[in-house]
Amino acid sequence: MNFSLYNWWKDIDKFLFFLIILLISLGIFFSLVSTSLIASTKLETTSYYFFFKQFIYTLLGIFTIFFFSLLEEKTFYKLSLVSFLIIFCTLILVPIIGVEVKGSKRWIDIFFFPRFQPIEILKPFLIIILSMILTSEKYSNKYARYLFSLIVIIPIILLLFFQPDIGQTLLVLCLWLSLIFVSGINLIFLTLFMLVGLCALFLMINFIPKLNYIKFRIESFFDVTSKGNYQSERASEAIMNGGFFGKGIGEGTLNIRVPEAHTDYVIAVIAEEFGIISIIGIILIFLCLIFRVFKKVSSIENECFKLILVGSVMLILFQVLVHIGVNIRFLPTTGMTLPFLSYGGSSIIGSSILIGIILNLTKRKINK
Repeated sequence: MNFSLYNWWKDIDKFLFFLIILLISLGIFFSLVSTSLIASTKLETTSYYFFFKQFIYTLLGIFTIFFFSLLEEKTFYKLSLVSFLIIFCTLILVPIIGVEVKGSKRWIDIFFFPRFQPIEILKPFLIIILSMILTSEKYSNKYARYLFSLIVIIPIILLLFFQPDIGQTLLVLCLWLSLIFVSGINLIFLTLFMLVGLCALFLMINFIPKLNYIKFRIESFFDVTSKGNYQSERASEAIMNGGFFGKGIGEGTLNIRVPEAHTDYVIAVIAEEFGIISIIGIILIFLCLIFRVFKKVSSIENECFKLILVGSVMLILFQVLVHIGVNIRFLPTTGMTLPFLSYGGSSIIGSSILIGIILNLTKRKINK
């Protein structure tokens, strides 16, 4: 084990590892300061109930990062395929035995993992499966690869769409579009597909009653007087009230004024207490991580690994942009978490799997 650990440390990209440890540390710290007040309000106690839960998930996440960063290539592919199939089955079970919260059914209660959200765990494995399909030598015609990859994501998109979870639906679709774009698809074909997809989305939202929730969110975004803007308006106010340096630890009020602020609006909670300067710092960390991975991609010969890495950093980039966009009211409310900083076990584990994959594929021995 010592020999394996030594080789792991020798081969790992230490700058990437440092950035990840920094994000994890910030996540633990912000979880402590942002959830202690929530615990005292909801549970009528001064205990750190939510923080301890987040800390346990973070420890599990660290183990997950280490585990996935150690996998050999054959094991990596096999485990990814099996994990994808298992998690996809749990996603199918969401409409049947899922837990409904505020009109959306996105979670499953598992005895050792309450409020388990399958899509958060599925996304990293979906990137791997799509990359394997798009670089497979079994299909000489690249359009056959695109068709097969589309067949894979269609049931996932439909399951998400009818939860309803428009944020994750668009995220999965954008991931697929990014991967097929990088793999070399004709731009005319890609543009036509996007137009057809937008038309289909418009028709479904307007003519399927169950999707009125999505229509309401979109209409509320453009109507400043709508009550549907309450959460995003409070988040924007919190960011402005925090100013450049913030109100100070424990002085913010957003986490008790807005439900689930420590998940969907965590960047606003942080800005209110620590100022815009803290948000700039967090954005820079994510940008450094993304840039570092893109820099590594050019030195990797394995086409599948390249595609997986591009998909992984695009997923991180999309989530950061959407989360911040919602918090500053640039985008409609979607319920998108911020990797490692938002409260939630599924988000932490999903982000950890993704980071473990990135560390694995950017190891020095891969690039030789």
